[in-house]
Amino acid sequence: MRFLHTMLRVRDLDLALDFFVGKLGLREVRRTASEAGRFTLVFLATGAEGDGAQVELTHNWDETAAYPTGRFFGHLAYEVEDIFAACERLRAGGVAILRPPRDGRMAFVKSPDGHSIELLQRGAALAPREPWASMPSQGEW
Repeated sequence: MRFLHTMLRVRDLDLALDFFVGKLGLREVRRTASEAGRFTLVFLATGAEGDGAQVELTHNWDETAAYPTGRFFGHLAYEVEDIFAACERLRAGGVAILRPPRDGRMAFVKSPDGHSIELLQRGAALAPREPWASMPSQGEW
């Protein structure tokens, strides 16, 4: 058995792609649109060698209401080379860092649809540094 993908429903596909591709750095690997089913599926991956895991964004064309957030969904987790650089890049792109990497190891952000994204430092934690070390958490993640 191997992990294939996690499916997330999104209300605004362009806004979701701006976050997951434009800001988080994933790559679109395939897309399927169904006129009869009135949906689009977009599969995203990191592009890292040996990483076959994907995120499937499902956009139901006629859905206008926000999808409720359920506790059955925890988060998507991505390993990053430099937690501080990743958070700074996201923050510069207008993404709120909900749980800053105070410990040099872990941070949380959310997608435009409220999906929780965990960022984990590859290898050992980096030495704490400002502005992250004293930045408070905000909201829920």
